[in-house]
Amino acid sequence: MVGMPTWLLILIIVVGALIVLFLVGGAIAVSRRNAASGGRLLRELAGANEALARARAEDRGWDRDTIDAAARTAHLARRPSAQITALHLVQVVDRPGTEHDEARVRITDDAGVHDVLLGRAGDAWVERTG
Repeated sequence: MVGMPTWLLILIIVVGALIVLFLVGGAIAVSRRNAASGGRLLRELAGANEALARARAEDRGWDRDTIDAAARTAHLARRPSAQITALHLVQVVDRPGTEHDEARVRITDDAGVHDVLLGRAGDAWVERTG
């Protein structure tokens, strides 16, 4: 460049390279932090979702123990040898009339994670397909 001292050109290149280096380093650091905390966020979200579903079920007068027992029975009917390790009420659907009520329970067993959809049949909860 005409009239620009060499030292100024070098300084501009070095400062530009440092800015690019800091931007790339910052992006990598943020990416790692998000990856490390992502699992925790998903666990907290799942816990909050379960608490909300439980509160909604209790508010509607649904007995959580009855729902859990029906989900366990339905799951064991399909997988008799399953070792259930966790039951989570993940969805409550309260439509007009009790015959259209639904509850989705996520069951964790030794083979993985499975969802069971339950519906009302009179006062009982039974598995619904579909």
